[in-house]
Amino acid sequence: MVFHHVPPRKRPESAAGANSRPGVLLLNLGTPDDTGYRSVRRYLSEFLSDRRVIEGSPLFWQPILQGVVLTVRPGKSGKAYDRIWDKTHNQSPLRVFTRNQSAQLAQRFAADDVPVAWAMRYGQPSVKQGLHDLMEQGCDRILVMPLYPQYSATTTATANDQFFRALMHLRNQPATRTLPAFPDHPAYIEALAASLRTGLAHLPTPPQMVVASFHGLPKAYVEKGDSYQADCVRTIEALRTAMGMTAETLPLTFQSRFGPTKWLEPYTAPFIEALPEKGIKNIAVITPGFMADCIETLDEIGNEVRDEFMAKGGEHFTLIPCLNDSTPCIDLLEQLARQELAGWL
Repeated sequence: MVFHHVPPRKRPESAAGANSRPGVLLLNLGTPDDTGYRSVRRYLSEFLSDRRVIEGSPLFWQPILQGVVLTVRPGKSGKAYDRIWDKTHNQSPLRVFTRNQSAQLAQRFAADDVPVAWAMRYGQPSVKQGLHDLMEQGCDRILVMPLYPQYSATTTATANDQFFRALMHLRNQPATRTLPAFPDHPAYIEALAASLRTGLAHLPTPPQMVVASFHGLPKAYVEKGDSYQADCVRTIEALRTAMGMTAETLPLTFQSRFGPTKWLEPYTAPFIEALPEKGIKNIAVITPGFMADCIETLDEIGNEVRDEFMAKGGEHFTLIPCLNDSTPCIDLLEQLARQELAGWL
């Protein structure tokens, strides 16, 4: 009997070189593992200890954080998480939607033999684990995709930082690319417009106003050079154009203030609470800065701001869902990924 040597199957040669395998890593903010006090406290401690998020001196901030903040806030936040928790999967909606985004994007790249993983900047699965998963599948080139349409050092930069920290411990590092912000990318704006049109189409009467609420940021960060505010303006101006709306019918606001410092204005909650006095009692709210629904959208806007609006005389309040795991969202992620993978596929 004669045995013939069969050479191992090789990947097709590309501009990146023979046998190279790219991978994609989606990065989102994070979430506690459950709604219990200890889990929420652990998550908040990691999040609020990030020097990109809280830029003040740790010598001053950490005693406050580890003292009064992490004594009181976990209980309050835990109740908020419980109101929006996905009881079916026993996970936060953010984790469920990010996992679904990763799974659906992986299907889009199955024919290209490009694995897709996902991770959280704070909490689990960790960025280190996401990197490990891709390298275990033979990826020597990795595209990191922070899921933040508008750039900020508090989001995009710290997500990239965490990935680079994981690289620092590797002897053989993969080549890497990072996704830039995409505040007015045509596919992103069209996905937002489609989501808004769908959300409004089923209402018995059109809203008098659609309020766009972005996550807030301390003014001092913008004054130091953070481009977040400018990116938010780019997004809302492009969305107004796509929807044929104006600054009066689609105003820009900022939510989620924390601490005594001045944040970007106008603030979402007081802006919306004042509308019924002006005769605007039928509104919708869209949150374009979030790629997936989370505690800031579902509870802060969907529960707290809604309740205050109705208590002040509002009559109809509609929360437009985030892009989540919708087909337009996956189309957007695929288009962004293919643009950044050019030369690697």
